Amino acid sequence: MDRPALTDLAEEERVFRDAVRAFAEEKLRPLAGPMDKESKLRPEVIPALFELGLMGIEIPESLGGAGASFFMSILAIEELARVDASVAVVCDVQNTLVINAIKKFGSPAQHERMLGKLASGAVGAYALSEAGSGSDAFALACRATPQGDDFVLRGRKLWITNGGEAGLFLVFATVDPAAGYKGITCFVVERGADGFTIPRKEDKLGIRASSTCELVFEDVVVPRANVLGDVGRGYKVAIETLNEGRIGIAAQMVGLAQGAFEGALAYVQQREQFGQKIGEFQAVRHRLARAAIDIEAARLLSYNAARLHDAGQPFLRQAAMAKWFASDVAERVASECLELYGGIGFTTECPAEKYLRDAKIGKIYEGTSFVQLDTIAKMLFSEGA
Repeated sequence: MDRPALTDLAEEERVFRDAVRAFAEEKLRPLAGPMDKESKLRPEVIPALFELGLMGIEIPESLGGAGASFFMSILAIEELARVDASVAVVCDVQNTLVINAIKKFGSPAQHERMLGKLASGAVGAYALSEAGSGSDAFALACRATPQGDDFVLRGRKLWITNGGEAGLFLVFATVDPAAGYKGITCFVVERGADGFTIPRKEDKLGIRASSTCELVFEDVVVPRANVLGDVGRGYKVAIETLNEGRIGIAAQMVGLAQGAFEGALAYVQQREQFGQKIGEFQAVRHRLARAAIDIEAARLLSYNAARLHDAGQPFLRQAAMAKWFASDVAERVASECLELYGGIGFTTECPAEKYLRDAKIGKIYEGTSFVQLDTIAKMLFSEGA
């Protein structure tokens, strides 16, 4: 189904979107089901993402990236999620969190060293969450102790997306627990560092092919040159990047809902009951009409937040709104579409059940729906609007 004119894409953006869609249809769709069952990305997937330029969208061309906009990242995430949300989140974390954090807070030397790696083949991961710090993101137990010109990391991280594939990790730890959030610092840790292990991967309900891992740091030495931003300013790195990441999750949920919708729309025009296609029943048509309205509204909220970001305008409230609404739409639309398949929709033979399982995480990661509502409410009351 073509996107309506209201999405207002420039020609360059349309060409880019169509190229990602073609890649997703030709290369990812045949693999989505098998990778979900195997709980693992096929080895050819990530190199293909790099080859298409989807793992360094905002990295300058001089450093090997595509030199494109944040909005282009949102288009890519949406189109990948339309086919497989597991692949979309790999691209999402790479672009909206890891690359954005290094671009915004890294030194020129760090840009040269780290962005070049991320553009040329290194996957990035964003290690903030711990067992005791989920929505309370800054209640960190992970410690970083100064030692000469280095820091020594000790602690654990949980639920880290891309943990199984990443070569470069943004790790948040506190250098001074008594200082609260002002002690938090962001460190860049490379895979293979002494004392750094990844003991297990989570077995999840949805986005199963995407790796979600525990990280363990046992006296891991990190040079001061790998501190991203200033010591004690990691909270700023985290807050500002998560705001951008929430737009990425919104785009993921929009793409997922679109994929579920398109499958159901095709199915109801084929399946016959009571002597006619089930898509000819008004009740079925109205359910799909409402789904189409919700998806378009979620898309416009997401695109608006991304456009504001690229224009250098405030976008925090719009990002929270987009994530809250898109994740709600994705779960609701995926559920409604599954029901239109009838009994087969409840089986793994049908892709509808995967869309529903994949949708659930949208209300949880990168800020739960409760956190988004709290953020929106605080801003409404503080702005008096």
